[in-house]
Amino acid sequence: MPQASDPIANYLEHFSKFEKEISGESEIRKFRQDAVEEFKSFGFPTNKNEEWRFTNPSQISKIHFNHQLQKQISGEVKKQIDELAIKKFAQNRLVFVNGIFSNESSNTQFSPAIKISPVSETLHQSPESVIEIVKRPMIEGRNFFTSLNTAFMRNGAFISIPDNTTITDPIYLIFIASDDTTPFVMHPRNIISLGRNSEASIVEHYIGVSKNVYFTNVVSNIILNQGAKLEHTKIQTESVNAIHIGSTYFHQFESSKLHQNTIMIGGAIGRNNLISTLNSKNIECTFNGLSLSEGEQLLDNHTTIDHVMPNCESHELYKAILNGKSRGVFNGKIFVRKDAQKTDAKQTNRTLLLSDEATMDTKPQLEIFADDVKCTHGATIGYLDADAIFYLRSRGISENAARDMLTHAFANDIIGRISAEPVREYLNKIVHDKLNQRR
Repeated sequence: MPQASDPIANYLEHFSKFEKEISGESEIRKFRQDAVEEFKSFGFPTNKNEEWRFTNPSQISKIHFNHQLQKQISGEVKKQIDELAIKKFAQNRLVFVNGIFSNESSNTQFSPAIKISPVSETLHQSPESVIEIVKRPMIEGRNFFTSLNTAFMRNGAFISIPDNTTITDPIYLIFIASDDTTPFVMHPRNIISLGRNSEASIVEHYIGVSKNVYFTNVVSNIILNQGAKLEHTKIQTESVNAIHIGSTYFHQFESSKLHQNTIMIGGAIGRNNLISTLNSKNIECTFNGLSLSEGEQLLDNHTTIDHVMPNCESHELYKAILNGKSRGVFNGKIFVRKDAQKTDAKQTNRTLLLSDEATMDTKPQLEIFADDVKCTHGATIGYLDADAIFYLRSRGISENAARDMLTHAFANDIIGRISAEPVREYLNKIVHDKLNQRR
């Protein structure tokens, strides 16, 4: 595997080549160049940084990743997409292969009122609509990886849903990493805006079939305007040697409702950052997450919910099932500002250990500057209940089957909260297969 003696220099070299590829996109050139200066100033993070204390990204800095260029999509990749994607969403999907939009594998026949296209197309036609969303400030603002993504921002999904519009079928975004001869990096950027009183369901699915090392560095910026409702589900099933770092930034406005589900299963290292700013009154924000890890995987969930205004609710439930020598991380922050009276916030993290060698680092946090609030947080880490196993065995169920039933029930508490039945069926099968592989 090629080693990177200076990862910053490596990315700067690729950016120079990247700029030549996109020479026609002059309106956004300065925006990208500013992002380059940002990631240079941040420097590559290490575990001496508090935000990366439990997840050391130094492995990423040691690998020389190639900048992925456009190439022909093979018939084998098309077959893999059909085999690994959620079947019942085949008619409403955008597909990206190694970070590049695949028109031939996508189906973009949506209502003309709904703007759904690759970000590359929107950057060419109206770059200001992308920049306006990307530049919105967040409490957990830009960092090395988000600035790196912005510098190379070219591919991903642009979705704009007009006011008073309801989309009944989920919009399905597929990002698949196919085999490549050398390690490569892709930087998908998703830009999503829901108009006033609009409603939608969006599924982001990251699939890996490459056996080689690769790096997915994805950022999503999502706006929920007044009264908008969104169910956003992110499924990460990268391949065993993959590195996945994802950051999703939500801006919510008055009376909007967000239901976010994160399912992390694949990758050697998986890091998921979720940040939502509750900018106005009467907002609801729900984060649910499930991680399944084995071997020496490391899966890390970092969440931040910023209560800025009064009369808002936020609810978080994150569960992890750890096997082998795998590691899990949960770091949840809730900020309640001085003006955010009548806040109702609850945060819960629960971990099930299937091995004595698995470890979990959990760090729930509350920072409250208002005095009329209802805020709670808690964390539990433990093994399967011996009494529950004994009860099931006393009913004629084998020990393995009893353990599987209890483990699946633990996971289904999260899966069952997803509204789309095809997604629930898909995830239940993955959990079932994981339990069988464990034996």
